[in-house]
Amino acid sequence: MSSSERVLEVRDLVKHFPLTQGIVFKRQIGAIKAVDGVSFDLRKGETLGIVGESGCGKSTLAKVLMALERPTSGSVTINGKDIAKARGSELKRMRRNIQMVMQDPYTSLNPRMTVGDIIGEPFEIHTEVAPKGDRRKKVQELLEVVGLNPDHINRYPHQFSGGQRQRIGIARGLALQPEIIVCDEPVSALDVSIQAQVINLLERLQNEFDLAYIFIAHDLSVVRHISDRVGVMYLGKFVELGKDNDIYDKPAHPYTQALLSAVPVPDPEGREQRERIILQGDPPSPANPPTGCRFRTRCWKAQEICAEQEPLLQIRPGTGHESACHFAETHDVVHAG
Repeated sequence: MSSSERVLEVRDLVKHFPLTQGIVFKRQIGAIKAVDGVSFDLRKGETLGIVGESGCGKSTLAKVLMALERPTSGSVTINGKDIAKARGSELKRMRRNIQMVMQDPYTSLNPRMTVGDIIGEPFEIHTEVAPKGDRRKKVQELLEVVGLNPDHINRYPHQFSGGQRQRIGIARGLALQPEIIVCDEPVSALDVSIQAQVINLLERLQNEFDLAYIFIAHDLSVVRHISDRVGVMYLGKFVELGKDNDIYDKPAHPYTQALLSAVPVPDPEGREQRERIILQGDPPSPANPPTGCRFRTRCWKAQEICAEQEPLLQIRPGTGHESACHFAETHDVVHAG
């Protein structure tokens, strides 16, 4: 982390999708609570990793940060301005500063467009970044920055491997010189050996351009490698938030402990030493989350207070970082290599 300057502030962010009934006369009968009260800061040059099961709200959170979805309530402030309230030319200007790298490099690139057109497309919208005569040179520079041959500017996506396509997606994300890049599972569709190359590229670009990343992933090992801080999501809320070493070495929330216990350990002795935590049941529906603590229906520590009182995300005694559990206590973890 190179700076303490905050580039992104998220406060009490909520995104609910209405559930309706009827064809002609629709009436709302409930809501999917995809994101339900998330708050965090992101500093310049920092990476915040976000982990959690499928359906916990990670990708919806990314869309709201990008203003692809409007929040139900709460604020997303980029350099002092709320992107959730911005409209028209102001929203266009703010979007320059926050870009995204998509999950699947095979479907996120238009097969009918050349690499030059794909990377240069943002310049068609934000003409002030690169005048028309300079765009080809700018695209070639971006290709070189991400480790691709600038002479391949006229090739099509199908002529590249998966790892190379993701580099094209990263180059497109860099085109407008943003301060923040949202990486929505950027390596999950790639081979393990290629994942390492893309992660190393992202780290090099972060150091070179002082970028701040929101890094969303399922793979806890990848998140640990790249992140400065980690937020653990469950049913639309952060249940634990702290520095990467705090979360991985001394997890305090039962859900985080269960996630980390499932990470493969290559050392046979380590596997024998580690206690495997098997969660019972499936995650509850985000349309009807449990009262109190949302994790209580699967938690072995749950008591009466868990159903009556929702635990706040705060620093708990003896843990040193924020967790949302009435009975939070740190738990030593056997490292996954």
